[in-house]
Amino acid sequence: MVAKAVGKYFRVSPRKARPVADLVRGKNVEEAMAILKFTNKKAAGMIAKVLKSAMANAEENHGVKDVSKLYIKEIRIDGGPTWKRYMPRAYGRATLIRKRTSHITIVLAE
Repeated sequence: MVAKAVGKYFRVSPRKARPVADLVRGKNVEEAMAILKFTNKKAAGMIAKVLKSAMANAEENHGVKDVSKLYIKEIRIDGGPTWKRYMPRAYGRATLIRKRTSHITIVLAE
């Protein structure tokens, strides 16, 4: 049994989110939620949100009775579209600011 959840356009850089994903890859869902709860990173809350969605999908769509037996089979942080903004600088110049986004994919298995 495989349950999947995807969160798109999260306002966090993939480079900063991937180390948080590495903490929970292959872990039991309850253990992963505990790790994310005490991880002091912006991406941890976003990954926890997608993980809760995957757990709910397993219950509703796949009829899983005991969610605590699930583990994270796959977690992927892909780059989303980059928002481009300009910052005024000295002498009438402007520099490009890249606001990066991420797509978070989590696959659970029994």
